[in-house]
Amino acid sequence: MTENLHNIVEMHHAEVRRSGRNILKVDDFCLGEGESIAILGPNGSGKSTFVGLITREIFPIHHDEPPVLFCGSANISLEEMKAQIGFVSSTMQKQIEVHLPAIEVVQGGLFGSLGVPKRFQASDEDHDRAMDIMDELGIVDLAYRDMKTLSTGQARRVLIARALIHDPKVLVFDEPTTGLDPTGMYYVRQAMERIAASGRSIVLVTHYPEDIVAQIKRVLLIKNGEIFADGVRDDLLCPQVLSELFEVPFD
Repeated sequence: MTENLHNIVEMHHAEVRRSGRNILKVDDFCLGEGESIAILGPNGSGKSTFVGLITREIFPIHHDEPPVLFCGSANISLEEMKAQIGFVSSTMQKQIEVHLPAIEVVQGGLFGSLGVPKRFQASDEDHDRAMDIMDELGIVDLAYRDMKTLSTGQARRVLIARALIHDPKVLVFDEPTTGLDPTGMYYVRQAMERIAASGRSIVLVTHYPEDIVAQIKRVLLIKNGEIFADGVRDDLLCPQVLSELFEVPFD
């Protein structure tokens, strides 16, 4: 197997099994540095398992040749992985329903915690970094607001800022607009546009084709635990392909 150090993620003959059956099988997949991709598929198709292989929360069946490489390495530590990947999910929302200033939640991303742990103290540099990111996302005015006072959409953008503070190469968005009103959806999608334009990779898992911002040119479709299609967004986001993927009519 040839390792390509310009690929952030490579998968070759990666299989995940549960109770004796394959729940995901990926023959070949590569994500280049700075490349963004959207992943679509029915519930239970294997999307979350696919992302788990990227984040090393799930491990494939062992083979002599490593099935999953991250930045060319099969042995990257979880700590190194967390330094390279930022993660935003709608399911994280309840974790930040706390009486903390938004900026402390953002700074907590440096420590892998909710807020700054008591045994640590955020430096002036950490504070300035957090403020810069919040300014970039248009939420600097929320920096000292109590998280409990924020709307769902505002809190979701705080989560995005938290994921960005350690300057990861990849941002994984898992159903980022679930539970948001149209205003919240607009600003989260705008944030994804800015992140992709900055040269970072985005891995977007979504049920909503509208979430696939213009900067995401590649789409991966997963069905029944296998890659159904992998290609150019404009070729795959069409009624014929989506109807076959979800087995319901798309117009």
